[in-house]
Order: sequence, then C-alpha cells, then structure tokens
Amino acid sequence: MLMPRKVKHRKVQRGRRTGLAKGGTELNFGEFGIQALEAGWLTARQIEAARIAMTRHIKRGGKVWIRVFPDKPVTKKPAETRMGSGKGNPEFWVAVVKPGRILFELNGVSEELARGALERAIQKLPFKARVVVRDAFSHENEGQ
Repeated sequence: MLMPRKVKHRKVQRGRRTGLAKGGTELNFGEFGIQALEAGWLTARQIEAARIAMTRHIKRGGKVWIRVFPDKPVTKKPAETRMGSGKGNPEFWVAVVKPGRILFELNGVSEELARGALERAIQKLPFKARVVVRDAFSHENEGQ
C-alpha cells in the first residue's frame, strides 16, 4: 500500500474540504482518466482497490498511472480510551482530493475496454467521479 517513507510531521490537522483542485486537472500521461467531481479523502486502501479493479479488467494490456499519493496521516485513538490524553496515533494515510483532480490515467487499450475499467475503479471511490477522454484535436495543436 502507498504511504510516505519519511514525513516532517507525524500528526497533522484535518484541514478543510473547500475549493477546487489547484493543479493536476488535465490528462498528462494517458488517453483516458478519472476526474473527481466532489471533495474527499482517498485512503491508500481505496487507491489500491481501484488500481486492482482497473488492472484486472484490462488484463495484460495497457498502462495505469496513479496521479494521487496518500501523504496525509489520519490519527485514531484506541478503542475504550477516555477522552483527553492527547492526539491519537496515525492509523492510516489519505490523499486529499478536490473537485477537478485527475486520480488515475490509462493508456494502451481500446476506448470500450478503458471505460469499463475506469467505471469499475470509480465504484471503489468514496465520492462522485467521471471518466474523461483526451481531446485529440487539442493534443495535436499543443506545439503550435
């Protein structure tokens, strides 16, 4: 599962889930992708579940890129613990996702197969998302 090797701060504050994605809103690697439509936290387990769902559907062909990384620790206090006595220990890692963010990209397979794989991956996500396809015309005219 994905998690950072080393972090500057072991525990971080929860933050706010407002606003749109600041970057990572366009397809950079593949022809097809998944774009988040809502804000939320994507856990390392959910990222892995979506990746497995995609790779199993496309079988041997194609390449998958994961465009998010779980770098935020979420803490949890042990069961049956009294309130107080500090913040709990890091339990799992999440990636903060805002609307517009590209989560996964896929290339090297037909559009029909790609859509099927990406729809299966979307079912593993805790928020609404959509399949996006690279616009061939704008991609050809990038150099001009």
